[in-house]
Amino acid sequence: MPARITAWRKVKQKIQKKMNNSGPCKICISKKYFVGIFMQSSGTMQRKRLFLGYIAICLLSLSLMGRLGYLMLAKADYFGEKAKEVRQRERAIKAERGRILDRNGTVIAGNKPVSTISVIYNQITDREKVVSVLSRLLDMDPAEVRKKAEKKSSREKIKTNVEKEVSDKIREMDLDGVMVDEDYKRYYPYHDLASKVIGFAGGDNQGILGLEVKYEKYLAGQDGSILTTTNARGIEIDGASEERIEPVAGYDLCTSLDVNLQKYAQQAAEKVMKAKKAKNVRILMMNPQNGEIYAMVNVPEFNLNDPYTLNHKKGKNEKENQELLNQMWRNHCVSDTYEPGSTFKVFTATAALEAGVVKTSDTFSCPGFRVVEDRRIRCHKTTGHGSETFVQGVQNSCNPVFIDVGARLGVDGMYQYLNKLGILSKTGIDVPGEAATIMHQKKNVKAVELATMSFGQSFQLTPLRLLTTVSSVINGGKMITPHFGVKLKSADETVVRNLTYKEETGVVSSETSELMQKILASVVSEGSGSKAAVSGYDVGAKTGTSEKLPRSSNRYIASTLGFAPADDPVILAIVLIDEPEGIYYGGQIAAPVISELLDDALPYLGVEPKPDATPESTP
Repeated sequence: MPARITAWRKVKQKIQKKMNNSGPCKICISKKYFVGIFMQSSGTMQRKRLFLGYIAICLLSLSLMGRLGYLMLAKADYFGEKAKEVRQRERAIKAERGRILDRNGTVIAGNKPVSTISVIYNQITDREKVVSVLSRLLDMDPAEVRKKAEKKSSREKIKTNVEKEVSDKIREMDLDGVMVDEDYKRYYPYHDLASKVIGFAGGDNQGILGLEVKYEKYLAGQDGSILTTTNARGIEIDGASEERIEPVAGYDLCTSLDVNLQKYAQQAAEKVMKAKKAKNVRILMMNPQNGEIYAMVNVPEFNLNDPYTLNHKKGKNEKENQELLNQMWRNHCVSDTYEPGSTFKVFTATAALEAGVVKTSDTFSCPGFRVVEDRRIRCHKTTGHGSETFVQGVQNSCNPVFIDVGARLGVDGMYQYLNKLGILSKTGIDVPGEAATIMHQKKNVKAVELATMSFGQSFQLTPLRLLTTVSSVINGGKMITPHFGVKLKSADETVVRNLTYKEETGVVSSETSELMQKILASVVSEGSGSKAAVSGYDVGAKTGTSEKLPRSSNRYIASTLGFAPADDPVILAIVLIDEPEGIYYGGQIAAPVISELLDDALPYLGVEPKPDATPESTP
């Protein structure tokens, strides 16, 4: 536009000049001159525009042709698959979940074939018949079935986990638009055995609790699918070929859990729970040499095949019921802490011997109490034990002796061995929900706190944590990781992976370990753990009784830990009886349970009794 204006101005100036110097005829000539010049300028510009437009159209055409060629040649496979997807309907084929096996190969979590029943709206030809048949065979409300059958979706599930007998009847009816797809439902042949360890899978076959959720990625497998061709209305084309992607079954988990030992332990726990009218009973049995757990009992247990039914009275509302379910599912051996009481004296004795602050021949005096700062801390024998050696102090489970030993260790020494023997850290067990130790901050520990810690009060830990530390004390000084998982196998029995766990040697010297074996054996032969004895075997043990908070509530936890053979342990166990009625001392009611367990377990594990066996002599 500016070029045209400039040209016009120049012409106008020329005309004006001629008008000033000429008559009318010259004006006419000037007009013709002006029009000629203007038309010449305008025509040139139009030609330029046409040329530029032509070039732009050519470039655009070349670009579109190049893009079309790229899509048709380079991306042909991609768009072919996309077109295929539009014309295909996919149905999942559920993968079979890997089984869970005990140490002898016994199946403790398996699978039961079931089906998923679904409908495809566009393929239903007789909706009334579909609603009638499915509501009757699936025992469902006809209104609910109708609502799903009338929903305009590519596929609508009617019911999952349908028993095979029922799904076979539906398949035989050959109803248009009704699909019967194979599936699997988790099944637990031993019902409530080790329920809080094994855990269970939900309606979608996904692990929810225990080993089922911990090893989910290995157990789950990979679903397959069936691809069927449909027309534009989404109706499957008769005679069209199907594409099938086969599912891949999950890996089997081989565990250290032993069905027979678990049964022994669970029966013993139920027996003492009933006899003592206790709140609950916990039992742990493990191999102290490698951390393999043979049994873990938390009675009352629950039915794994019916995990949402409470094993006691229901709550007032849905929220209370859910809380009761959470408590019912809770693994108290792993997720709950408690004051260990005198069983913790195993740790204090080990730390003192290892630190060199005490010898077996050192003597102490027990008047029945010990005054620490402004506190009078009593012994369980209020009349006192009198003069006794360190070993006798362990045998008698004497609090004043351990208060003195704790003072010799000092705060720094105590915390050095709390760390070294793992008390302040989690064990790393392969089930979820492990609780951490609740311990004083070191800076807050004064003489009274140190005294109570030395005999197992004023802090809390899990039974599993205590047993793992005791394993290090009696196995030669090796810190092990407690665990259930041993190896993974494929469906054809091929070992895919051997599971390994962290170990640390030298946390206790072999000399101290051997000495503690003898001292704890003498607790059974000469001390407070006599009821843990087993005929034909040398047994080491330590009893404990702890009062629950608040101290005035008169609620106790009676406990005893025991192992055998004392000089080369193959099994270590602990029993905890929560809030027993009547007699509540660990040496009286928990030690006999240890004896019963070891009496069953030792022959079962292939440990031959010694006809002339006598307990280890006092060092």
